[in-house]
Amino acid sequence: ALGVGNHPRHFFHFLALNSLGAAIVPLNPDHRSAELQYALGHARVSLAVCHGELVNALSEAAARDPALSALPIAALDGEGNAPPSFPAAPRANSPAGPPVADPLRGEVAILYTSGTTGRPKGCVLTNEYVLGAGAWYVGLGGHLRLEQGCDRLLNPLPVFHMNCSMVAFSAVIHSENCLVLPDRFHAQTWWEDCVRSGATAIHYLGIMPPALFKQAPGEWEKRHRIRFALGAGCDPTLHGPFEQRFGFPLVEVWGMTETGRFIPNHLDPRHTDTRAFGRTPLPLQARVVDENDVDVADGAVGELLVRAEGADPRQGFFSGYLYDEAATAQAWRGGWFHTGDVVKRDAQGVLYFVDRKKDMVRRSGENISSAEVEAVLAVHPAVQRVAVVPVPDALRDEEVMAVIVPAAGQAADEATAHALVQCCLGQLAYYKAPGWVLFSEALPVTPTNKIQKSKLFGDGQSPFVGAFDCRALKKRPTTQGRA
Repeated sequence: ALGVGNHPRHFFHFLALNSLGAAIVPLNPDHRSAELQYALGHARVSLAVCHGELVNALSEAAARDPALSALPIAALDGEGNAPPSFPAAPRANSPAGPPVADPLRGEVAILYTSGTTGRPKGCVLTNEYVLGAGAWYVGLGGHLRLEQGCDRLLNPLPVFHMNCSMVAFSAVIHSENCLVLPDRFHAQTWWEDCVRSGATAIHYLGIMPPALFKQAPGEWEKRHRIRFALGAGCDPTLHGPFEQRFGFPLVEVWGMTETGRFIPNHLDPRHTDTRAFGRTPLPLQARVVDENDVDVADGAVGELLVRAEGADPRQGFFSGYLYDEAATAQAWRGGWFHTGDVVKRDAQGVLYFVDRKKDMVRRSGENISSAEVEAVLAVHPAVQRVAVVPVPDALRDEEVMAVIVPAAGQAADEATAHALVQCCLGQLAYYKAPGWVLFSEALPVTPTNKIQKSKLFGDGQSPFVGAFDCRALKKRPTTQGRA
């Protein structure tokens, strides 16, 4: 397990461990001990390497699980140096099976993604996945053209996500280029970072364009050398004005940890006033289907299905969900990977993102499982029943809202709302806690007593009426300083 943050040492460890045939499990440094415990235990981690500020959380996580009680934890110092006595990973704890005949199919990383049933799923990634994703990026061209040995890619996304740790990293190796790695996105100093690093390309999340556009014009933004930006989630109303002000294209893409490769909107016309993200035909085959996996007509909405060209539809995709063959088979039913994303395709083959079929909240690029947050709130004594849903947020795309039926005798007031948020902050990463809490006398349910989230709010009804704004409580814990 690697918990060293956005720092070059993450990749030094990744490459060293890869050469030894060991797989990494990148950790989110914002996760609390219960979340860390799940990843460490589920992946059967043999050794944890982390920066000093994560030691206590990892130690607490290991102490909660008897199977992890002997987990060796190596804490790096402020310079990224290993301790004088580096603990050995006991081979008896290793889950590895017999050697893989084809090194390209060998396991190199387990990346955890938020699932719709509460617990994250571990995506098993291979050398083929990592190398293929980078080669795919380098071969795209168009507005995403990387020049061999000439570019510097500034990527503020976390190394526990595939975008930075797998795709961008592999792409700069393929193209003999440089990956510039800030600790995270800093709006106030972003253009200075771009200029001082000599960056020629950047990656972004939907939160970044509005944050940068709101900044007063300054000298640094006029001196950058950025040729393009790759990302997702830019508001169509801001897309054109952003490009006009800053002088480079924001190329919207679609992708998932499971797919490795992006579907890009990198060729003109890009339809920047819409949520277009690509155009068929693609090197990845794509379909838009209804609930019975029957193709829908152009202009109709449906779920996006994808697969690779050629004899092996899974080539370059993840190998499967760790220890969950049933979930893997369900995702690949009918020989197509079911993305859970609702899209539509026009007569010219342009694909447009509409919504997510999965029960998730997409906040600042993080997929948050509603079920995971509901599981924490459901056991609180102030809660009789709860539904967690996404609500619009001008800065972060979506925010977490908890709609709660209070338990008998519990006050439906701001103090109770704050107590519930603090409960979540104690058990979950800060960004997963509700930013809004709405109390309700009842929740709409089906005849089988399942909550109907689509009926929580009537047509035209604002979800914010009567809700308590708790967003100020969601503060990112101070960990590492800027790298």
